[in-house]
Amino acid sequence: MSDWVDVCQADALKPDEHAVVDLEGTEVAVFNLDGQFYAIEDVCTHDGAEVASGELEADVIVCPRHGARFCIKTGEVLSPPAYEDIHTFPVQVENGVIQVRDDRWD
Repeated sequence: MSDWVDVCQADALKPDEHAVVDLEGTEVAVFNLDGQFYAIEDVCTHDGAEVASGELEADVIVCPRHGARFCIKTGEVLSPPAYEDIHTFPVQVENGVIQVRDDRWD
């Protein structure tokens, strides 16, 4: 099991904003959606490009390269050209700091 990694102060990440953190060599995008924090791997499963800079539509991120859509809360792919989900990561707030953890090998 991996350790929790600090992202930023919870009050620094405003609603509809995101931050990207390196989590043991994996880029992870952490989003604030209406005061709840969610983390997804910052990679489009269609072509490997980053997705965090794409357009945010409620709880959906649209890949800036080819328009694949993913649910930030679940990682579920919602439209082609991607067909595989994005991995989501556990998020917690500890002493006012947002933290993420890599659970892929738990």
